[in-house]
Amino acid sequence: MNFSADVFSSAFLLVLGTSVGSLLALVQRFRLLSLHEGLSFAGGVMLVASFTSLILPSLRIGSFTQTAFGIILGFSLMGLLERLLAHEHVFIGKEGTFEVLHKRVTLIMLGVIIHNMPEGFSVGVSSAYDLQKGLSTALAIAIQDIPEGLVVSLPLMAIHRSSYFALLLGVISGVLEGLFCVLGYLIFTEAVSLLPLGLALGGGAMLYVVAKEVFPEVYSGEKHFRITVALLAGLLVMLYLDTLFS
Repeated sequence: MNFSADVFSSAFLLVLGTSVGSLLALVQRFRLLSLHEGLSFAGGVMLVASFTSLILPSLRIGSFTQTAFGIILGFSLMGLLERLLAHEHVFIGKEGTFEVLHKRVTLIMLGVIIHNMPEGFSVGVSSAYDLQKGLSTALAIAIQDIPEGLVVSLPLMAIHRSSYFALLLGVISGVLEGLFCVLGYLIFTEAVSLLPLGLALGGGAMLYVVAKEVFPEVYSGEKHFRITVALLAGLLVMLYLDTLFS
């Protein structure tokens, strides 16, 4: 299997994970599942992946200065993007600096894009560093994309009253994640000298999403113990997959 096939396999996994989650939203019993636990699981996966697949490899092939700068840059870019794009969280509502907010569907989709950009990009950069590590990261992210797909589609169903419209937008969000994966890979297979910076940037961006977007959402509700157990499950799943593919 050539390099491009490996990377496109990773991108396909990302699209598949979100699409499966969106499809499950059409099944009545899955609508009763707690979205807080699902997001918490996703946060656990992202938290481990940001270190094992991105930040630690950056330290191995680069310097502390490069890695620290990349993490700060990832945080800063995500913070700037979040401030510029008015968007809506599933549980805690609207956020952004625009005085005139768009329709709620647009706001939710922008929020999803803010989540998916660093995830897809990070898988691509991780693949540029090591294809096997990129594949393990893609598999873990795809698993955590299933509850994220539910998170995308359920509120869109409530707003738009169309299950298939919500499914379509859920699939589109997965396709965007896959495209960012390919983009990250293409950039850092060409700019090899910048790979330590790119790995750290992806790790910093994912950490920002976990700290600023995921955790405030999941702990805004009740059942904190179950949410914390879901977080632990996400941590362990990502650690297992990382060990399995190493």
